[in-house]
Amino acid sequence: MKTIAELMRDSGIAAIDARVLLRAVLGVDGAYLVAHGNDAIAAQLETKFREFAARRAAGEPVAYIIGEREFYGHTFKVTPAVLIPRPETELLVELAVERMPERVLDLGTGSGCIAISIALALPSVRVMAVDQSDSALAVARENAARFVANNVKFRQGSWYVPAAGERYDVIVSNPPYVAAGDAHLAQGDLRFEPVSALASGTDGLADIRVIVAGARAHLASGGWLLFEHGYDQAARCRELLAQAGFSEVQSWRDLAGIERVSGGRVASL
Repeated sequence: MKTIAELMRDSGIAAIDARVLLRAVLGVDGAYLVAHGNDAIAAQLETKFREFAARRAAGEPVAYIIGEREFYGHTFKVTPAVLIPRPETELLVELAVERMPERVLDLGTGSGCIAISIALALPSVRVMAVDQSDSALAVARENAARFVANNVKFRQGSWYVPAAGERYDVIVSNPPYVAAGDAHLAQGDLRFEPVSALASGTDGLADIRVIVAGARAHLASGGWLLFEHGYDQAARCRELLAQAGFSEVQSWRDLAGIERVSGGRVASL
């Protein structure tokens, strides 16, 4: 039998990935791996780890292999039906929470990580999370049940259709924003993620245009629209918001210094 240290050394994948996969297989934390590096593991667990390592070596994202990803201090279930939550998207949650809304609409909820994180941070808020994918909503509902986030409700449909006639204090979205022909869609982890959650027209802004155009009809007086976009799309997104009549239009930078979220406000009556 191999020791923990030997398995990590001979895994054939990046050390950080090997640690995450081995932690999942053994059900332990990182400190355990360090303290027990010379311990041998059962043959069955070794086999499982090698299977995981082979999948990672073939390019499959770690989050899909172990079935979860941490986001905003919580561990969410993920499957190939949903986009993998990313650290930069936590900025969107922070901006929404800062506005202390009573009613929030999350468009294209995917795993539910944005909607649920807002709901957990603000127990009195009421969140409506929308997605057109049955498979994605199944994952989101499971995540809501995991965290007992009873202040989140889910509806199926495209963008604003399930919210017809309703108004919210904050609308948030991490929509598809990659250009359909972008070479990155065929590289790295993106190869395994749902294209419908990534690509949006020839310039990547098709869905953002729909979201901006429909937002004012679904925002209460003084309400905010906040959405994530690509690293080079902030200026164009601000233009779209200004053209749609939003005030206080601005973009916010993520921890890497990239303008990652843009938004604007409906003027108070």
